Amino acid sequence: MSRYFYILAATLLVFALLSAAISFMPSSLQPGLPATASLWRTGSLFLLLAGLAVALAGVFTHLFEQVDRRSEEVRLKSRSEKH
Repeated sequence: MSRYFYILAATLLVFALLSAAISFMPSSLQPGLPATASLWRTGSLFLLLAGLAVALAGVFTHLFEQVDRRSEEVRLKSRSEKH
């Protein structure tokens, strides 16, 4: 499950880098796109924050999965020692 969060976070971070790069291009190279660099930088910032939040959710999910797996192993080990 955490793998999907990591993939989503990487995708959001790539889009954040792409929109940050677009903000540094001159407006003559991007016909039909919004020419204001502040709009692209704001979008980049929101994508970056969303990517970091999703990555944090992925880390927490991975940690909780590891705790569940280890507690299950301890429970099975103690159960087998009792019998």
